[in-house]
Amino acid sequence: MTDTVLSDSGLARNIDSGIREGVGPPAHAPGPPVIAPFSIVPVRGLPIVAAILIGLIVAISTNSLWALTFFHVGGGGLWTSIDLFLGLIIGPILGGMSVQARVEFTIRFMPKMLLIMPTLVAMTLGAGFQLARHLGNLDTAYPHHGWLVTSYVIVGVMAVIALGLLEPANLAVLFELKKPRPNGERIGRLMKVFIYTAGITGVMQIATIVIMTFLASR
Repeated sequence: MTDTVLSDSGLARNIDSGIREGVGPPAHAPGPPVIAPFSIVPVRGLPIVAAILIGLIVAISTNSLWALTFFHVGGGGLWTSIDLFLGLIIGPILGGMSVQARVEFTIRFMPKMLLIMPTLVAMTLGAGFQLARHLGNLDTAYPHHGWLVTSYVIVGVMAVIALGLLEPANLAVLFELKKPRPNGERIGRLMKVFIYTAGITGVMQIATIVIMTFLASR
């Protein structure tokens, strides 16, 4: 009986010593991230997008100077601020988050961007072109026509990046997360493409703001 107690107490001391020295039972490896059910297209946002696009069509068809300016300036300002926020703020924050936190952020954020970015691009370009047409800035006789053409080229490149890189990367991330076994490395690469290209278009937006404010002051 005494030998049993001594052996049990010795075993307890050995286990306690092993835990303190880091040689105790191995910790379980973290499991795969938990992905909650989500919708790729946020259906609740579709009526808002439809209302904005209808308002844009009405502004263009009526050639309302105030409405065109509202849609162009509002869309361009939001487009610029979101791109800069993604590239300069969200990107560095995501880099320091855990895998589970990144997944939770992505499934809440990316579906909304699927509706927001095309809507802002349509607002900015559609209203901007009609506004320039209404003011006669498309005429080659316009004194600062060269500056206007430069802004068109920059905005055209931004639109190609937004619709040709950002949106496909966005969709690819969402479809990957819907798979039974998502590829974490692929999602990470696609998120980098999304964040970095958003930052690039944000910087290009600043160039268009410089040109537009220059033309407005003339």
